[in-house]
Amino acid sequence: MSLIERTERESSIALMNMRGLIDVLIPRGSASLIKSVAENATVPCIETGAGNCHVFVNRDADIDMALSVTYNAKTHRPSVCNAAESLVVHSGIAGEFLPLLAEKMSGEVELRGCERTREILPDITPATDEDFYTEYNDYVMSVIIVDSIEEAIEHINTHSTHHSEAIITNSLADSALFEAMIDSACVYTNASTRFTDGGEFGLGAEIGISTQKLHARGPMGLSALTTEKYLIRGAGQIR
Repeated sequence: MSLIERTERESSIALMNMRGLIDVLIPRGSASLIKSVAENATVPCIETGAGNCHVFVNRDADIDMALSVTYNAKTHRPSVCNAAESLVVHSGIAGEFLPLLAEKMSGEVELRGCERTREILPDITPATDEDFYTEYNDYVMSVIIVDSIEEAIEHINTHSTHHSEAIITNSLADSALFEAMIDSACVYTNASTRFTDGGEFGLGAEIGISTQKLHARGPMGLSALTTEKYLIRGAGQIR
């Protein structure tokens, strides 16, 4: 094990280009670090980290469950990548759910809402399009109202970092659709995104949470860093 004490950008890029000396780089840090590795590395790398995670409250959601899960996903530890940054609410439940959520979050979380959200919660901050792409790592949450689960899926797939998303619903069909169509490493039904963690998944010490598709995706333990080696013993076979 070696510790590199030089942390300037030039040293980092030099490390990223040590082809033949480094098997794999796993960046753990800010979105800018991950972007730098993805753009500059000539050695293999596994992108981990950035988490613009969503909770979608479907029209048939249990209100108490939706409040509990949303509150936990946002406030339990807002500085980590599996904290929820954005809330998507079906218009069929928004009028009942959002005032209760605002009351629960009051004094703790700043809500930034779309125009339709602010018709229900006029005192919250207007959300910009950039807000829906932002990983706040803070007590801030963007909120948008949609008219269907299909619209929710489209919004999430467009704005997420493909880390962790949750649906709160009593519909098995809508849960199955959400699970199938959301393009993220971890998709939850009626549970907090805060469970995305190597230890919680029973993988032992976490190496990272991969948001790419090859070769590892989602929480990674040591097994995700192994590769195959084929040993073939013959007796003169030819092809």
